[in-house]
Amino acid sequence: MTSALLHTLAVQHVQKVFILYDNVKYILQNPVYLLTIVYIMPKSRPLYPSWQRLLAELGENIKLARLRRRLSTEQVAERAAISRPTLSQIEKGEPNVAMGNYFKVLAVLGLEKDLAQVGRDDKLGRKLQDAELPVRERAPKHSSDT
Repeated sequence: MTSALLHTLAVQHVQKVFILYDNVKYILQNPVYLLTIVYIMPKSRPLYPSWQRLLAELGENIKLARLRRRLSTEQVAERAAISRPTLSQIEKGEPNVAMGNYFKVLAVLGLEKDLAQVGRDDKLGRKLQDAELPVRERAPKHSSDT
């Protein structure tokens, strides 16, 4: 590319940025538009159905643990410092809830140590690891012929 073309592209980009800035400034200065501003997150890839089922099962287990302890959603949400809708999403196994929030709820229920079990008995990982380990040859014994 020539420097003139690069300069033209840069100027066009800067103009677009300023137009965007002016539009945002106008929207922020007009309260009518503030009600219509929505932050749109980029779409993430959907989970495989089997993964979604596992998350749903985890959510159901968390809900059952809460009910066994006779705790309300309000109590658990307050103790975990999350909102009730977030707790509801956790109990449904929603994938868009932060892992930290799952951990907080498990901690409130006294189940946080269960997370330490994840990957502990990794049979496949150990087999793969063992398959790649080189077998050391013993060093020859030194005779004590002196």
